[in-house]
Amino acid sequence: MEGATGDGGGQGVQGCAPSLPSLRTPTLAKSSRSRHAGTAPPHGAWHHRAPGGTGSRGGAGGADRGRGAGQEGLRKIITTLAVKNEEIQNFIYSLKQMMQNVEVLGIPSKHPVPHSWVGGHPLMRCHQANSSRVQEDLEGEFQSLYTLLDELKEEMLMKIKQDRASRTYELQAQLAACAKALESSEELLEAANQALGTANHHDFSQAAKQIKDSVTMAPAFRLSLKAKVSDNMSHLMVDFAQERRMLQALAFLPVPSTPEIDLAESLVADNCVTLAWRMPDEDSKIDHYVLEYRKTNFEGPPRAKEDQPWMVVEGIKSTEYTLSGLKFDMKYMNFRVRACNKAVAGEFSEPVTLETRAFMFRLDASTCHQNLRVEELSVEWDATGGKVQDVKAREKDGKGRTASPANSPARVVQSPKRMTSGRGGRDRFTAESYTVLGDTLIDGDDHYWEVRYDRDSKAFGVGVAYRSLGKFDQLGKTSASWCLHLNNWLQVSFSAKHANKAKVLDVPVPDCIGVYCNFHEGFLSFYNARTKQLLHTFKAKFTQPVLPAFTVWCGSFHVTSGLQVPSAVKCLQKRNSTASSSNASLP
Repeated sequence: MEGATGDGGGQGVQGCAPSLPSLRTPTLAKSSRSRHAGTAPPHGAWHHRAPGGTGSRGGAGGADRGRGAGQEGLRKIITTLAVKNEEIQNFIYSLKQMMQNVEVLGIPSKHPVPHSWVGGHPLMRCHQANSSRVQEDLEGEFQSLYTLLDELKEEMLMKIKQDRASRTYELQAQLAACAKALESSEELLEAANQALGTANHHDFSQAAKQIKDSVTMAPAFRLSLKAKVSDNMSHLMVDFAQERRMLQALAFLPVPSTPEIDLAESLVADNCVTLAWRMPDEDSKIDHYVLEYRKTNFEGPPRAKEDQPWMVVEGIKSTEYTLSGLKFDMKYMNFRVRACNKAVAGEFSEPVTLETRAFMFRLDASTCHQNLRVEELSVEWDATGGKVQDVKAREKDGKGRTASPANSPARVVQSPKRMTSGRGGRDRFTAESYTVLGDTLIDGDDHYWEVRYDRDSKAFGVGVAYRSLGKFDQLGKTSASWCLHLNNWLQVSFSAKHANKAKVLDVPVPDCIGVYCNFHEGFLSFYNARTKQLLHTFKAKFTQPVLPAFTVWCGSFHVTSGLQVPSAVKCLQKRNSTASSSNASLP
């Protein structure tokens, strides 16, 4: 009956108004007021009224409009109520499921819940499985106690039985010996009494002598009348009062406390991070710790969303751990740690962020000679010069920028000092300058990187150069570059070069060279990367930012960046800054 429905709808709007402010039904409200005023059409009139019925044309049109508006309002209310009902039903289902989980679980599980089971009935089955497992574990632990107690009981009962048997045997043997001695003594006593009644002196003397000899050898006089064993069994008594108290104290393993990372004891050096933490309270139940870390470019507390995943180190037995051999290709690292006992893991500590400052750069493929093939941080001599054609083909396809490390997918950190565009194909090194530059300018602080070259290379060089180094200029041949140069062709030579001057180095040639550059102090030092032996130091006054520079002919090399200045190098450089090095700079 639509008239009743319209009235009820008006009341529904009024009742739902606080929670549904967007619903407006002025027509229904007006119709309700008209009914109370006695001017509304009779009950059911909206349903039976035909178009163009009695009344003015305007009144009929108004009624139709009112009816349409009322229906629209009711539809909104119905939709809203349906949505709300569905929300309530879902919530009721969730509450029932939680109640079932509580009833089924009873106690927490130490087994992890597979992520693929979360949601709906599979989760319920997972909870039931977890509950069954922890109950089985509990029963298994108690059964192991029962078994242990039964074994101890059997061992102790066996000791009592063995002790009793041993004592019984000793006492029975002693009792048998005493009985035999007593029987022999009684026979001698009877013989002695008979001898006393003998009238013949000769017979008496002979009997007396025999009795005397028998008494001397009689078991009764050689028998100890002290029991060999005692009947005291007190040494086999037990008192399990302490053990009962321990058993009465049995409880579920508590969740370990949250560790606190000690920044004062933590250290970042030599591409290693030593992290130390402490527990707020002593906890003898802790079995191990779990350390998680990840790289980031953002200072401060870890963000909820990071591109880098948490890396996990498990099974740490002490409250200190060192991560070694790291590559610091991002500015910071986040750390957190938690304690675990044999059943459950505690909460993670408050995360901390440590700065991992290092010199990170890529090779700028746009500067390399056409005979050098650059891949990430590796360079190989390519006699065919196919690199130029490859770059041109990609540039023609609109993909030429991918050749630049500045746009490489493997690139992680975008330094403000990094050159976003290279020299361009027109200015790449050419002729006999088989050179490639790094893509990050050095204009302050101290930096360190390493390069490992193929010993079969006919020529190899490493150093720094101004960005303005000419495309025909070889490293060390002008005042715009400094380098160590190894020549394996025809005659082997290892020398330091700058401004077309060379100094032969009388040191073993390492297969991996470390380069240290302190821009402000003007130090450029080269080290044996493995032993940290100083090979040579340039003392220069840099007039503009420099770039890592490399050259190779008929060979290959690989660069390692993202390194901190090693502590040994820092010590040697500090010593060299106060005294002249034996490997002096070129004049």
